[in-house]
Amino acid sequence: MIIDDHEVVRRGIAEIVDRADGLAVVAEAGTVAEAVRRAPLVRPEVVLVDLQLPDGTGIDIISTLREKVPDARPVVLTSFDDDDALAEALKAGAKAYLLKTVRGAELADVIKAVAAGRTLLDERTVTRRRADHEDPTADLTPSERRVLELIGDGLSNREIGERLGVAEKTVKNHITALLSKMGLQRRTQVAAWVAGQRAAGWRG
Repeated sequence: MIIDDHEVVRRGIAEIVDRADGLAVVAEAGTVAEAVRRAPLVRPEVVLVDLQLPDGTGIDIISTLREKVPDARPVVLTSFDDDDALAEALKAGAKAYLLKTVRGAELADVIKAVAAGRTLLDERTVTRRRADHEDPTADLTPSERRVLELIGDGLSNREIGERLGVAEKTVKNHITALLSKMGLQRRTQVAAWVAGQRAAGWRG
């Protein structure tokens, strides 16, 4: 079930979901009230929830559905990369927290993983993100910082490897390490973070 107040966004997500093997959209909603009314009727396995809605928040929906449709597994899909929102979503029962910059294939993979019973964020991630909030890159090695910058430049792993003169597998290892240190889950979040920092005048 997709809950977002922008019809264009809902249609785009629905297209991604319907194209993925084993996934289907069973309902859509644009408000908290609509979502709370429809979800018990269709009993979705996974609920994609935006955080900001005209009549409340995605957290309200997650909390209400925990009582009304306890088997539904909530995934937050939002444009807010915010520690407080992440912590609130986790507390309410969200199983994953995605930014709208996520790629279609990755979104489908996360939905499948959550439907299969996995939780893709935990208290440790939130705590680490909070601890690193001052500068999440503080613990990065010089090589990891360089990889971070090149991800921000839009280079693929292969291109980064060529630029740095290392194997693609080494680049992947660097990315795994820097994701862990920054408290992030995906490469796309790194690109979004760098873009945000550069817009604010940061230079790596």
